[in-house]
Amino acid sequence: MSLIKSISGIRGTIGGPTGDTLNPLDIVKFTTAYATFIARKGNLGAKAEFNHHRPTIVVGRDARISGFMVDSIVSGTLLGMGFDVVNIGLATTPTTELAVITLGADGGIIITASHNPRQWNALKLLNDQGEFLTAKDGAEVLDIAAKEDFVYADVDHLGRYLNCDEADQWHIDDVLSLDLVDVEAIKARKFRVCVDAINSVGGIILPKLLDELGVEYTILNGEPTGDFAHNPEPLEKNLQGIMTEMKTGKYDLGIVVDPDVDRLAFISENGVMFGEEYTLVSVADYVLANTPGNTVSNLSSTRALRDVTEKRGGKYAAAAVGEVNVTTKMKEVGAVIGGEGNGGVIYPESHYGRDALVGIGLFLSHLAHTGLTPSQLRETYPPYFIAKNRIDLTPDTDIDAILRKVKEAYADQQVNDIDGVKIDFPDKWVHLRKSNTEPIIRVYSEAHTIEEAEALAQELMAFVKG
Repeated sequence: MSLIKSISGIRGTIGGPTGDTLNPLDIVKFTTAYATFIARKGNLGAKAEFNHHRPTIVVGRDARISGFMVDSIVSGTLLGMGFDVVNIGLATTPTTELAVITLGADGGIIITASHNPRQWNALKLLNDQGEFLTAKDGAEVLDIAAKEDFVYADVDHLGRYLNCDEADQWHIDDVLSLDLVDVEAIKARKFRVCVDAINSVGGIILPKLLDELGVEYTILNGEPTGDFAHNPEPLEKNLQGIMTEMKTGKYDLGIVVDPDVDRLAFISENGVMFGEEYTLVSVADYVLANTPGNTVSNLSSTRALRDVTEKRGGKYAAAAVGEVNVTTKMKEVGAVIGGEGNGGVIYPESHYGRDALVGIGLFLSHLAHTGLTPSQLRETYPPYFIAKNRIDLTPDTDIDAILRKVKEAYADQQVNDIDGVKIDFPDKWVHLRKSNTEPIIRVYSEAHTIEEAEALAQELMAFVKG
């Protein structure tokens, strides 16, 4: 069992002893620390007209089995801190982010473990802009939690609780209002799509979005039970069900999301993966064709985004892995589109957060304008292949020593160490970094063939293991 405390939140498996798992006591402690951090910022409730200047937090959750239990503890703790809670119930991560903005709240807590299996859950923490906390702010929350210097509200100053069922529509309206989401062009193409909603909140909101876009659809794993039909990470090895369904020839596109709907993968009309890395590449190509500018992705993302950006006359910049690192770099360079190679599209015209609904709207518009099938569109982009491997850690693993060893051994190559160690060769790259969400070292490598990418990864993994 595991409990991982990081600047981005707290994540762990459900059940077991305190301090080692995601359990009620640790949920209370971390929620209280977050509320204390928000309270110390001051000017609370200044934007939210309905709460009479009391601090307000938006709470949303995916459909995990443990979600209601965690939600109840989080919401009750916030009330005990004197905070008003606007609970939007079952909602995607980007829906919750946008609800913070729409309501003028002081922050938000998203209860989701993203792509992790069913036994995991987590608290993702947002600021008053609906964005993840910076590293500095996250570190302050951790420090408050460690000291446990908490003060709760007396009976006359407890918070108030409000259920809100409008957030999904706010999100959909935001997507439909984007200039580059061409609703009429999408309707004219009469797309037929198959969606794998992985038994979570995608099964609630995606049908609503597709109805408004005039798209005919079939939903697989649509019941939001939290009992995932397969491993919820949207990788090819986990998606044989929808890939088989796509091969029937009944659909123009396959759409896959993760449990909290901030990651997006496509399957071409022939049942072949479009490529998770190419979600951002294709959407960026469409955006850049209409609004020239710069792009950003993280160090573990495909070079194809750099190639497409430069072809469109823009400049590409790389950021450390982690959504807040990408959004910070995007603001710094004025990027018009950015994200992560795991299928995370960040489009500032909507908001600074990974958003599968925005990605779907932009991608369908791209297909509608080009008249191409997904497989034809995929062939227009540079051919790269990424191998994603991992090294499981033991309690005595010295990560820093491993990374120093790699950096020294490949000092004759271009090395970037802002986040782990990335080695750039002329025609390929490999990136080793400690995961923020799991007790592993991720080893990502890219080359012009999957065999070459795998060979590069195995070479580095063998070197690390000695």
